[in-house]
Amino acid sequence: MVEEGSTLLRRMEISVAEAEKRTGKNTVNMQEIFTVYLIETRPIDAITEGHNPAPDSLWRRYSEFEILRNYLLVTYPFIVVPPLPEKRAEFVWHKLSADNMDPDFVERRRVGLENFLLRVASHSVLSNDKILYHFLTEADSRIKALSATFRVKNPDNLKLYLWNNIFFYLALTSCYTFNNSRFILQRVADRLYGVYKVHGNYGRVFSEWSALEKEMGDGLQSAGHHMDAYAASVDDMLEEEEHYADQLKEYLFYAEALRAVCRKHELTQYELETASSDLISKKQQREELATGMVRTFSFKGMTNKLFGQETPEQREAKLSLLEEQIVQGEETVTEKTVECEEYVKGAWVDMQRFKEQKDRDLREALIGYAVMQISMCKKGIQVWTNAKECFHKM
Repeated sequence: MVEEGSTLLRRMEISVAEAEKRTGKNTVNMQEIFTVYLIETRPIDAITEGHNPAPDSLWRRYSEFEILRNYLLVTYPFIVVPPLPEKRAEFVWHKLSADNMDPDFVERRRVGLENFLLRVASHSVLSNDKILYHFLTEADSRIKALSATFRVKNPDNLKLYLWNNIFFYLALTSCYTFNNSRFILQRVADRLYGVYKVHGNYGRVFSEWSALEKEMGDGLQSAGHHMDAYAASVDDMLEEEEHYADQLKEYLFYAEALRAVCRKHELTQYELETASSDLISKKQQREELATGMVRTFSFKGMTNKLFGQETPEQREAKLSLLEEQIVQGEETVTEKTVECEEYVKGAWVDMQRFKEQKDRDLREALIGYAVMQISMCKKGIQVWTNAKECFHKM
């Protein structure tokens, strides 16, 4: 699920090898328990030359991964930055724990953090960032210092263009596609879970029945064993189901990264319109001063009528000031136009990259899920075939 050919991945092998619980004091000097993750890196050149050097390693907390992602969001607003795995369990399937200190949950989060690093390192732009390289190789306080500097801006009050641009459409499409897929898979898992429970009941009934029958006892007991074995395999099935659910949850969390790209586009568009409106207003004021005619009702027109016209010297001074403001306004409009066009161009390229990645990952995940379901169905057919043979021997 990781793109090949990235500049960083050509130079470095990256993994999140393990997780470890630790205790320490937080910012208010209170004792807390937290989890740290071991990042291991190894130069690719040394591996290809036949050497096997020990990897460089350092420990990072989940909060440091959050700081890194916030930095990438602010620094590269036109890029769909990969999401982090959930900090606390939001979607829990059946018997899986929702405790963020549970070993199974920590292991799933470790895999998610590794996937996050590999996705970032596989990106043609993000992989060349110096802060990313520093995050992977140097354990000091500079990463934490970023938290005070890089904050994700969220201009929620600007809604003029958000609903009409293609980026937001893609964001909604991705969010709804994977959210609906996740619920569909969960419904399938619920149904299969019920089927396995029914087989467990069959196994118990056949086993109890075998104690009452002398001639058919052995056959009933064998059939019951087949049913029990099939029912017990539900745990393996649910574990594999969770693997595919995690892939869908990753793309559900991608929706926020898409919305961040949309919000930045909205802000640049808003700034361009504001600058354009201000320039039009300044040009109208210049025309009114030059002709001495006020075309529309305004405060200026009222003051002229009450206190008389301005002197030629005053009018020339204001015209000169307006000319300077108009020149500056035209430069601002030009800059904002270029900024908006470049942002749209860069964001569109990365949206296309993200769409290709999304389509490829979704296809692979659904094919793998279908293969798993076929395997489970074959196992069920085999169980009933074995049970049928047991019944025929009675």
